[in-house]
Amino acid sequence: MANTNDDGRLDLTLTRTVDIPRDLIWRAWTEPRHLMPWFCPKPWQTIDCQIDLRPGGIFRTVMRGPEEQTMDNTGCYLEIVKPERLTFTSVLGPGFRPVVDPFLPFTAILTFETVAGGTRYNVVALHRNDADRQRHAETGFDQGWSKALDQLVAYAPSMTG
Repeated sequence: MANTNDDGRLDLTLTRTVDIPRDLIWRAWTEPRHLMPWFCPKPWQTIDCQIDLRPGGIFRTVMRGPEEQTMDNTGCYLEIVKPERLTFTSVLGPGFRPVVDPFLPFTAILTFETVAGGTRYNVVALHRNDADRQRHAETGFDQGWSKALDQLVAYAPSMTG
């Protein structure tokens, strides 16, 4: 899945180098017990998570907001290259079945590269049109994904077993 038909006009990106090993980032993204503590920006919480780490497998999170509102996000994995790349989408559900009206229709490509000083963490969110990209930007892509990454970095040292 290396060819993504890059179109920077329709993509949102986040790239940072973080001082944690790539294998911990991989585990934080692929094990529900390690994803739930950091995945959504506080004061929101991830209260449920399902991961079936295979192409077509479910990637589902349920988030709860400060006023008890919930968001159930179900998608599926498109590509898994351990420990360097995860690709998932919200427009397809488990078994590659189309999702009816996803809250934010996008495909995420995450790459983790070992570099001096830790791991280069890169997220590209692909959108089908400018309206979807704009909506994702307005709902806080930059702030939300950055804050979640900060939470992952703070959480990673506590990961054991």
